[in-house]
This record gives sequence, C-alpha cells and structure tokens, in this order.
Amino acid sequence: MRRQQAVARPEPPIRKERSVLFARFPPQQATQASDWLLDEVRIDAAADEVRRAVDIAYDLRQHTLQEIESGLEDRGFHLDSTLLTKLRRALIYYVEETQLHNLDAPETAQKRSQNEAYTQAWSQSLHGDHDDTPPEWRSYR
Repeated sequence: MRRQQAVARPEPPIRKERSVLFARFPPQQATQASDWLLDEVRIDAAADEVRRAVDIAYDLRQHTLQEIESGLEDRGFHLDSTLLTKLRRALIYYVEETQLHNLDAPETAQKRSQNEAYTQAWSQSLHGDHDDTPPEWRSYR
C-alpha cells in the first residue's frame, strides 16, 4: 500500500487532508477504521462518530485516497455510497492520479527566448519570402 519513491533525492511531502465517510450500519466503524489507519498504515487519523467519518492526513507520494479506501473496504468497512460522495471520491481519485503522473513527467526543454520558437517555425514553413528563382536569374533584366 506504500508507494516507492522513484527519485533518490528527498522530495518535500505533498500533504493531503481528506475525510473518509462511512455507511450508517454497522455502527462504530469510524473508530475502528481510525485505529487501523493509525496502527497499521501509519497515517494521521481522527475518528468523528457524529459525522460517521475519519479525518485523515497523508503524503501523496506514499499513499492515495483510493489505496486507503480500498484497504478499508478489504478489511470489511462499509463506505458511504451516496451519489454526492461517489462523485467527490471520483474527482479526488482523478486529481491525485493526475498529480502523481505530472510529478513523474520529465521536464520539457524550454527555448532560450520566446522569439526563437517563432523564428524556427517561420524558417521551416513555406511563405512569401521564398523565391524559387535561381540566384543568377534574380538580377537578370
């Protein structure tokens, strides 16, 4: 459930704070899930039984919300399945996946100047400045 760091140099953590919502039944899931997350997964977790939620904080380089919630479901916890919660979850999954993908992407080489890109593109395309007439015939009258 932990991610391997691809880069050897230490990177600053990307801290995420989320709430995992649980179904109404069985009761006391939030407390049990909080205990499991603190002991086994080693992430910050605080149970809130009134909201039936666990507030968690984790480093995105090591965990994603999707991995955490999958681990909870594998252990028999029942997550909230209302439409709004499912949409929120899907959006967070997408954002975190995109952010991790962008972290792994290589840096793109930048042009030395902004005009250089236009100069190179202009010289490679056919436009009005090109004359197909041979140079010796250009001055012929």
